[in-house]
Amino acid sequence: MQIELLSPVGSYESLNAAIRAGADSIYFGAGELNMRSRSSFNFLEEDIFKVASICSKMKVKSYLALNTIIYDEEIPKAENLLASAKNAGISAVIASDLSVIIAAHAKGLPVHISVQANVSNIETLRFYSKYADVMVLARELSLDQIKQIVNKIKTDDIRGPSGDLIKIEIFAHGALCVSVSGKCYMSLSTHNASANRGACYQNCRRAYRVIDEISGQELVIDNKYVMSPKDICLIRCLYKIISAGVSVLKIEGRGRSTDYVHTVTKVYKEALLAIEEDQYTSERISVWEKQLSGVFNRGFWHGGYYLGNSLEMWSGNPENKAEKRKIRAGVVTNYFAKIGIAEINLREFDLEDGDEVIFIGASTVTVPENIKSIRLDDREVKSAPKGSIISIKVSQKVRRNDAVFVLKKD
Repeated sequence: MQIELLSPVGSYESLNAAIRAGADSIYFGAGELNMRSRSSFNFLEEDIFKVASICSKMKVKSYLALNTIIYDEEIPKAENLLASAKNAGISAVIASDLSVIIAAHAKGLPVHISVQANVSNIETLRFYSKYADVMVLARELSLDQIKQIVNKIKTDDIRGPSGDLIKIEIFAHGALCVSVSGKCYMSLSTHNASANRGACYQNCRRAYRVIDEISGQELVIDNKYVMSPKDICLIRCLYKIISAGVSVLKIEGRGRSTDYVHTVTKVYKEALLAIEEDQYTSERISVWEKQLSGVFNRGFWHGGYYLGNSLEMWSGNPENKAEKRKIRAGVVTNYFAKIGIAEINLREFDLEDGDEVIFIGASTVTVPENIKSIRLDDREVKSAPKGSIISIKVSQKVRRNDAVFVLKKD
């Protein structure tokens, strides 16, 4: 069975990165009615047409996230977004509010049911099958429960509006919310900014003290970050996940950087191909996990709820646990394709022979590579200070105005 790899997109740079890394489909938000509405990683309504066009040309499916709860006064705004999605040729709309689901269905727009709908049993799935062909199951389900739902779809012949059997989608990698399927109200209570409206202030990622108000005694807990889960990572149990009958693997991270999108998409694409080719080995899994640990993460919870795991769930720290920091060093000022040489203006940071660098731009995301030689003022040097114009040999195509980052261990 062909597994669809769905990648997060929060900018045109990450859109291009996801496509180049092998994504079969992408999801993005536009306007205010999506779960990243407060984020800078969000498109405008007028971008819907451009995103759809890029994806269509590259034969990649495009999904518009319109997955917040909706108030009465916002129904016209949701209708406008759906009309734009329909006119642009968006592949499907991801939704949880019935007003959006019904309206999209009425317009003939394919619908995917969001994790926010908390689909956790066959009867809920059966209800939504009147409107949608794909269901994102609740994150809290075990693999056995997912298998039961998949088998029931087949035995009961549960089909969506397209006439095809309902497809099951699950989250494969990225941040987890402490609440059931992301239905959290902490941010609403403390900041009047609802997580269910895409405006979460992430109270769960903070450290807390527990104090007895009568005695004033502070209770001792082993981890201050008791509401901040580690990121889910399924790379080492991917074969089991696929064997359960899942059709779509979703990567979390519309608010993440371009290199995060590129690396995670590339790793999971390679792993899926390795399973197909019977090359899914422990050695390759170790390599993939090393690559995943090099981009943003809060530590990994391998298998998560799917495998019934409960230990070592909490991050212990709300910050990025990537093994290397990405430091902006400069910008590409010229690229000589025939000889594979990049000219770089080191505006912000020094570079040394052997440093690991990556290039990121509107149409560029390279894999990390080590500098083998640096030329400064027509001579080879071991290092170059900030402010220099240098030339280095690169094995991948880069472009003018691409940012140059050096990777440093913390």
